Amino acid sequence: MTSTQGKGTFGGRPALDWVLFGLLAVIWAGAYPMTRVAVGKGLDTGLPAEWVLPGRLCIGAVFLWIVLIAARKHLPPLSDCKRWTSIVGMGLVGSVIPFFFITTAQETVNSSLAALYTAASPVFVAIGANLLFAEEKMTARTGLGVALGFVGVAVLFGPEALKGLGSASTLAQVFLLIATLAYALSTLIARGAPPMDAIAFAASYATVSALASLPLAFTVDPATVSASWVNWLAVLGLGLGSSGIAQVLYMTLIARAGATFVSLNGYAIPVISAIFGWLFFQETQSWNAVLALLLILGGVWLARSGGRGRAA
Repeated sequence: MTSTQGKGTFGGRPALDWVLFGLLAVIWAGAYPMTRVAVGKGLDTGLPAEWVLPGRLCIGAVFLWIVLIAARKHLPPLSDCKRWTSIVGMGLVGSVIPFFFITTAQETVNSSLAALYTAASPVFVAIGANLLFAEEKMTARTGLGVALGFVGVAVLFGPEALKGLGSASTLAQVFLLIATLAYALSTLIARGAPPMDAIAFAASYATVSALASLPLAFTVDPATVSASWVNWLAVLGLGLGSSGIAQVLYMTLIARAGATFVSLNGYAIPVISAIFGWLFFQETQSWNAVLALLLILGGVWLARSGGRGRAA
């Protein structure tokens, strides 16, 4: 019997893995309504995406550096090309690209719709894992799950779903799909990265993403921005929560349980975000979007349970 099958386990995993998983899901799901507040959708004031992105990333990087110093950890030496390649990849693909496209999209779409797209990320992870990792090859069941997931995305992207969600634009949904692909790719980058300390990994790629996003702040004329403390408070929450605490949880959980387990957050995030959206903004979803979510999650379940490498 392995340590993950003994006392204090659930579903074959230590209870701590599930606690970290739950905290990560809540923080990531909460990022969508906070982004809505930051950009001011439905409010009289709001911040441009070009300020929200570097703001949250810089706050997250500072937080992670504090954790790094307190834990007496060190970044990998700059001569370690393999590790820094993974770090730069995570910084750009795992933070800058998806955060920018999601933040921009949320100027016009509801937070619950933005989170719904995240559900498709494990489907793309399954495709990438099949191509990149020998122990995670597709089976017929995996292929069926991937196909079902794509049908769900098509239903979500279709004209009826657009009509039912009112404010959702085609361009915004394209942005959300790009962000979903970036999230999937970042999971694969983390999966294939050389072993390194979780805190050092998180702090280093947070620093890369913060520095890469800073030039965006100078593309906006401050005189054209009308923001209040509520918008800035949301940016602070995004920085400390999603870009700070969540990154430590994310890297720790990947080190403990693997990228496949972490990718299952795609099940929880859209549901939790929909609850937040309904509670705080009275957001509701059309039957098209609900059907799309069921198809996507069904496809994810088949894809992840059907692969040979699901236990890796």
